[in-house]
Amino acid sequence: MQSVENELASLADPAYQTFQAKLMPTVDPARILGVRTPDLRRYARAFAHDARADAFMQELPHSLYEEMNLHGMLIGLRARTASDAFDMLDAFLPHVDNWATCDLIKVPAFKRDLPAVLEKIREWTESAHEYAVRCGIVQLMSLFLDEAFEPSQLQIVARIRRPEYYVNMARAWYFSFALVKQYDATISLFETATLDAWTHNKSLQKARESRRISPERKAYLQSLKVKEDR
Repeated sequence: MQSVENELASLADPAYQTFQAKLMPTVDPARILGVRTPDLRRYARAFAHDARADAFMQELPHSLYEEMNLHGMLIGLRARTASDAFDMLDAFLPHVDNWATCDLIKVPAFKRDLPAVLEKIREWTESAHEYAVRCGIVQLMSLFLDEAFEPSQLQIVARIRRPEYYVNMARAWYFSFALVKQYDATISLFETATLDAWTHNKSLQKARESRRISPERKAYLQSLKVKEDR
């Protein structure tokens, strides 16, 4: 919608546009305005109640990176139930083309129906769409590594075998957090070299970077590194 594009353009910082473009090599820089995330979130909170919001969310894909981010934020702001969010995300995720848009999605309604969300995560991780898979991994990491954690959930991510860099980075990110938060349940995956070598080593690296891992554990994790040509 041209009026939305104009309003987003008024929030843009050209210097920030250059910075953002370097972070998202999968996005054409011409599609990036350079709106800082706090400014976009403020705009999204107001726009969620705007008469144009329904029409905006019917227009997919959006031409601008910031419009895609706005859409992702609106899903969290406007979904009253997990089911509402599932419908919105199933329409949205096939059009996502970068890690940042995928990772900013936060849906408060998910916390009210975690069993349904877990089943949806299983579905997303089996999707043909790269960023639907990444979304499932990120949501599992965000919602299920604390009180809602069960060891069987680790296998959802362990079973993923995909070539895409941003999927496998999400897998490594997930397992590094699992080593921090659920070490006893997670460490056996590394002791038995269950994962592909790249994800195995990247997960260990990211876990060793955490201040929440003791020096003794960091040394042990280092000892579990495997050759990546196996």
